[in-house]
Amino acid sequence: MKLKVYTKDGSSFTEQDFENIPQFEGDKGLFALKETIVAYQANARQGNASTLDYGHVNGTCRKPFKQKGGGRSRHGTMKSPIHRGGAVVFGPKPRDWSKKINRKARLLAFSRALFDKCVDNDVCVIEEFSVPERKTKEVVKVLSNIKPEGRVLLVDDVFGDDFILAGRNIERADFCESATLNALDIVKSGTIIVSRKGLDTVLARINKDER
Repeated sequence: MKLKVYTKDGSSFTEQDFENIPQFEGDKGLFALKETIVAYQANARQGNASTLDYGHVNGTCRKPFKQKGGGRSRHGTMKSPIHRGGAVVFGPKPRDWSKKINRKARLLAFSRALFDKCVDNDVCVIEEFSVPERKTKEVVKVLSNIKPEGRVLLVDDVFGDDFILAGRNIERADFCESATLNALDIVKSGTIIVSRKGLDTVLARINKDER
């Protein structure tokens, strides 16, 4: 599969064929991708929402007023769910939302997400992430040459301190190391700009796990 390979300043590019990028036909891997994304999002949930049921609400169980003759509806206690400050019916309780996804399904989802991004021409390769000086405008210039608008995900093995400090205030740019990149990061990103070293690491992860 051919990808655009930009110079480190993003001013020019050449097309290069990367044979190790996984290939898919039809809907293969889409179900695994969906299940993996759901699992990532579920595992990020804290699950600590909690409401008070009837037995946990503070208050007296005394009947608030007599059953008949008052012209009001019958009530046995002010802890009832229909009263202000009363119990909550069928409210949430702390629970574990986590889902397990096996290694092969996670790898398949990762490969499929990367393939779809490449097909949509949303993956660009850059020789390296570096700037002549620690200035935000230098990083903005590089990103504008490659992708003038929209969110971008920058992927590298290890980002240099100068590049991180210069680019961390750019609202549309996110940073991710290639060793921790996952299917959710790929799917929710706009355009992925990955360094050569970063792409080699990503492809090595895929090819290593497939063996």
